[in-house]
Amino acid sequence: MASKQFTKEEIAKHNRQNDLWIIVDSKVFDLSKFGAMHPGGLSVLLDEEVAGQDATNVFFGLHRYEVLLKPQYARLQIGVVAGEEQQIFPRSVGTLSKVPYAEPTWLTEGYYSPYYKDYHRRFQVAFRKFVEEVLIPDAHAREEDGKRPSQYVFDEMAKLNIIAMRLGPGKHLDGLELMGGLVKPEEFDYFHELIMGQEVARMNARGYYDGSGGGTYIGLPPIMNFGKPAVREKIMREVFSGKKLICLAISEAFAGSDVAGIKCHAKRVDDGWVVTGTTRNGSLTRPLRIISPSLVAMTKVTSYSTTAGTGYVTFENVHVPYENTLGTDNGGLQVILSNFNHERWGMACGSIGAQRFIVEECLKWATQRQVFGKPLTSQAVIRSKLAAMIARVESAQNWIENVTYQMNHMNYKEQATHLAGQIAFVKKYCTENAQETAKDAVQIFGGRGITKTGMGRYIEHYHRTVPFDAILGGAEDVLGDLGVRQALRKMPKNARL
Repeated sequence: MASKQFTKEEIAKHNRQNDLWIIVDSKVFDLSKFGAMHPGGLSVLLDEEVAGQDATNVFFGLHRYEVLLKPQYARLQIGVVAGEEQQIFPRSVGTLSKVPYAEPTWLTEGYYSPYYKDYHRRFQVAFRKFVEEVLIPDAHAREEDGKRPSQYVFDEMAKLNIIAMRLGPGKHLDGLELMGGLVKPEEFDYFHELIMGQEVARMNARGYYDGSGGGTYIGLPPIMNFGKPAVREKIMREVFSGKKLICLAISEAFAGSDVAGIKCHAKRVDDGWVVTGTTRNGSLTRPLRIISPSLVAMTKVTSYSTTAGTGYVTFENVHVPYENTLGTDNGGLQVILSNFNHERWGMACGSIGAQRFIVEECLKWATQRQVFGKPLTSQAVIRSKLAAMIARVESAQNWIENVTYQMNHMNYKEQATHLAGQIAFVKKYCTENAQETAKDAVQIFGGRGITKTGMGRYIEHYHRTVPFDAILGGAEDVLGDLGVRQALRKMPKNARL
């Protein structure tokens, strides 16, 4: 039936209630029975620019392409327009976008990069396909119902050792088959990890982003770096298999960015420690010490979503065996601080990836939305906002790639010495930019930008959840001050104007 051809003259005759056809991108739809059920009302469909006419521009001014793919609407297609071909195609799963600035330059045709090799490009293709086939469907469903990410997602990530790769390059990858053998453990570097962070951020499901791996990213490194061998290997094996979750709980009512000010404490006893206090973070918590299952976790509702697994945890004289101690006695602060640079760098990677997705959404909307008989891009103020958004994301991308290159050529101690300030600055820069981009995106989308469904639903979600990134890993002002203080410590004593 869908292959049947109709002339425009024939289609134009069907322009009344109970006999209503329209054209959308060369496809003919019979809305005769659907008109009364149309969410926007029948009168919209009976408009002289819609009923019996090519309503492509009107349709895409109101609906996303995915509406046409839904079974209940796809079945309304009865044929195609004679002599016309489909012009609008959704991007195929796993492929690159052709929208300008929707991809970083290293993935854009005609551009070059000194950083990425062929195995990075192959990895990006495979990982995007995984994100779009496995993660995104579950992400959007869980953002809707607020439940934790589905177990099968963790199982699929474990099969490809994605959970292990999210921890970056290192000995923990030795002997593992990465992405089905697509990349060798010794080849895996921080650019692979950057790719993962930016691709996952394209889900635009902020709570799910944390719930499906954020806890592991910050919770497992202290155990990998400071745990005793038996404990370390056991927990790594359980987490990498996707069967156990882990998180790092630092923030509490008494301390946020002031990590040294936390009041949750451990008292030494003959065979271990007794932990008492409160703290806040994810769905499974292992703070300064690896704790026993004897804890109470209450869901802490935040503005992004409960699928992140944020929890408020209370310790009431929890016993912890001494062999589970991380690091040395009274060395908990070093354990916590050791991963902050990598953590903040990862947050910046994700922030840039998410911003780029919003730039693409805004460019698409501004070119298809008609106002005063012209595309929204005909307005100088809209072009100015787009220019600012593009400049922000491109500058941040170049900065993070430079830092990533340095990381690939420095050991962990050198990174702490030379990059702590750089990473603090870039993280602050990214999250400040993100909030500006969110504000501009809402203005570009108008009322749709604050509506949880429809054309602007990704903009609404981004605008609502983006402030969270400004707090993680240290508030923006704290990070800026950290970077300046590090610079001042390196000021030559003979420097004068």
